Amino acid sequence: MLYAAAVFWMFVVVLSASGVYFLWAGMVKTRIVNIVLLPGTLAAQLGHVLGMLVTGGTVEGTSLMSDDDSASPKQGGTTKSRIPVVGPLIVGVLPLLTCAGGIALSTMVLGGPSVNDLVAGEVIRSIPAGVPAFWDLLRNLIDLMEKTLNVAIHAGGSNWRAWLFMYLLICLTVRMAPLPGNLRGALGAIVTFGIIGFVVGLVFTPAQGYVERGWSMLSLTVSTLLLLLVISAVIRGAVDLGRVILKRPAA
Repeated sequence: MLYAAAVFWMFVVVLSASGVYFLWAGMVKTRIVNIVLLPGTLAAQLGHVLGMLVTGGTVEGTSLMSDDDSASPKQGGTTKSRIPVVGPLIVGVLPLLTCAGGIALSTMVLGGPSVNDLVAGEVIRSIPAGVPAFWDLLRNLIDLMEKTLNVAIHAGGSNWRAWLFMYLLICLTVRMAPLPGNLRGALGAIVTFGIIGFVVGLVFTPAQGYVERGWSMLSLTVSTLLLLLVISAVIRGAVDLGRVILKRPAA
C-alpha cells in the first residue's frame, strides 16, 4: 500500500505543478513566470539533459530561457532517446528527481527551526478506500496546508534563510510540471518505478525504509503545491470576476 500511495501522491505532485504553472501564466506574463522560476528550471533542465544523454539522445541548443517573449525553457534539438519504451520513462522521471534532489539539498543547507516545522507533517500513507477515508484524507491535506501557510507567515522578515528556502521550494516544486512532450513519460515513469519498487521491496525489505525516509520530502512537496494551487485558483477567480464586473457593456 505504501508504494501505491507514493505513486498516487506523485501523480498529485505532477498534476498540481502543471495546474499552478497554468494559473500563473494566465495571470502574469509567461516571461515573468519563467524568470521567477529560473532555479527550478535549471534543475529540471539538468535532469532532462542527463536523461537524454543516458538514453543515447542528442542535446543541441538547450537553454534555460528561449529568446522569444515567453522566455520558456528551450530544448532545442533534444529529440527522442534511442532506447525504446524505457528511454522516455528515464527522460520523464529525471527532471522530477533533480528537482526533488534540489529540495533535499536546500533543506540540508538552509535548515533551521522554520524549515524543520515545514518538513514535520506527513501526508497519509494509504489510498482512501471509502468515503470516511476520503474525508480523512482531505482533513490531513488541509492541516498540512495550514501548517505550511503558518510557517511562511511566521518565518520573520529577518530570517533570510527561511525565505530563501521557501523561494527555492516554490521554484523546484512548480518546475516538477513536466517539460513539453514529457507528460506521458513522467506519468508512465511514476507508475513503472512504483511497480519496480514494490517488487524490489518484496525481495529486499530495507527498500521500504528508503521510501519511508523520503516521505517527509514528498509530503512537503504535496502540501506546498496544493497550497499554491488553492491560493492561485482563488486569486485567478477573483481577477476574472473583477474583469467581468468592471467590463463596460458594448455600445
